[in-house]
Amino acid sequence: MLRNKNHISMHNLKANFDKILNICKLNSNDLVNEFGNIPRPGPVPKFSDLDVISLSMMAEALGIDSENLLFLKIKNDYQEDFSTIISRRQYNDRRKFLSSLQKEIQSRMAKQIDEFEDIFTVDSKPFPVCRYVRKDRCKIGKDSFEKAPNIGYCASQDLCYYGYKLHAVTSIRGVIHSFDLTKASIHDLHYLNDVNIEMEDCTLIGDKAYLSKEVQLDLFTTSNIVLEVPMRVNQKEYKPQFPVFKKIRKRIETVFSQLDGQFMLGRNYAKDTDGLFTRVLAKISALTVLQYINKFVLNQPIGKVKHTLAA
Repeated sequence: MLRNKNHISMHNLKANFDKILNICKLNSNDLVNEFGNIPRPGPVPKFSDLDVISLSMMAEALGIDSENLLFLKIKNDYQEDFSTIISRRQYNDRRKFLSSLQKEIQSRMAKQIDEFEDIFTVDSKPFPVCRYVRKDRCKIGKDSFEKAPNIGYCASQDLCYYGYKLHAVTSIRGVIHSFDLTKASIHDLHYLNDVNIEMEDCTLIGDKAYLSKEVQLDLFTTSNIVLEVPMRVNQKEYKPQFPVFKKIRKRIETVFSQLDGQFMLGRNYAKDTDGLFTRVLAKISALTVLQYINKFVLNQPIGKVKHTLAA
């Protein structure tokens, strides 16, 4: 029975593409022209910028995270439906070029899903790019020290790894509103400098890694963000964290599990840092568009994204 469901899902590829394309159009009216492209000189591409973004999101939503498999599927079964599709090389190049547009569309979808939400949670997770023993042979980021991965340690997993750290801010319902990749050795507190710019007038719940009076004060004075972090038991005037905040904080761990499980975040086919970020962006955008469909199309709990496109 499970095999039949996956079979049906894979064979609704064009219908699911059209569904996601329409959502992208709704959330990018002022960002693209009438052809679905970012205005720029030169010939008008037949396969538009929104087509590229929608195809990327659809593939990740269906669990097709290999461009080779995606283009083979289209060539064999959907050649007439995607008659204007570009080559794999052009597809990958344009995905990187369109990352800012895709991130803005993802952000707009998230804000619509969580309209009036003012409680969020922040956390990070290890993002290895290869096995630790292969770190000296890994070529990602070797041409730029600023973008290169490095060695990090995850205390909760007692894990030493080579790669990056994925930081994210989610709502209490599990919608990602902000995210970024940093070197694995970068402390979690540094990511809050980005949050300070992207968010305001809200409560942000984190774990003890974000414990800093200076950062709490800076977030509050500049963006009216209240950072709630559990105190260490040996601190003066220790008070236990509000129990509800502990429960809310676990929500982001569920989101990370969804990204690892359904969206196969741990798989890495990228050859450079820009390609890696583009893949992460596509997976997070796919999660967000499924949540968007659940809320505004299917009228069901937004977190049940496993079979959204099979509905």
